[in-house]
Amino acid sequence: MTTSGAHTDFANAMSYGDYLHLDDLLHTQEPRSGAHDEMLFIVIHQSSELWMKLILHELQAAVTEIQRDNLRPAFKMLARVSGIQGQLIQSWDVLSTMTPADYLTFRDALGQSSGFQSHQYRTIEFMLGNKNPDLLRPFAHRPDIHGPLQAVLSAPSVYDEALALLAQRGLPVPGDRIARDWRQPYVASDGVRT
Repeated sequence: MTTSGAHTDFANAMSYGDYLHLDDLLHTQEPRSGAHDEMLFIVIHQSSELWMKLILHELQAAVTEIQRDNLRPAFKMLARVSGIQGQLIQSWDVLSTMTPADYLTFRDALGQSSGFQSHQYRTIEFMLGNKNPDLLRPFAHRPDIHGPLQAVLSAPSVYDEALALLAQRGLPVPGDRIARDWRQPYVASDGVRT
């Protein structure tokens, strides 16, 4: 302990870096080319994946609360998702400092990899109602990802859960909005709008 009261001996205590597993986290950036801007590209995408992990954490918890008819925490969680999406959008501003020519200096090192292959992004899309079974194809070689994605595709979206709650509360929600093939995109219904 120092005179300022801050703990400084971490020989037998968990430190900030220990708690966050920073040694592991900060060693996952492995550029495959000698291009300076590849590190920016990696960090932006890894950061985005971390934000998406938090979005999924919040969406899954919000669905649970909606199913329990407990909307106050669900609203808080969904507001948090909105804030995270704002962070994600703003984080891409720094990527605009990379020119197309800069990107091309390392693009070949990426091979066939693409952000299109983000399974977390697909999970978010499915949970928010953008259902398209064709989007599962890039994950067919990974049963550990394909299976859970298939489950989310086949489950009601956040919006579908909200409609089910409205019906449970006695509001007039058309039956075909409650019992349908969840794998298909939602089609707007005049019966829900009125």
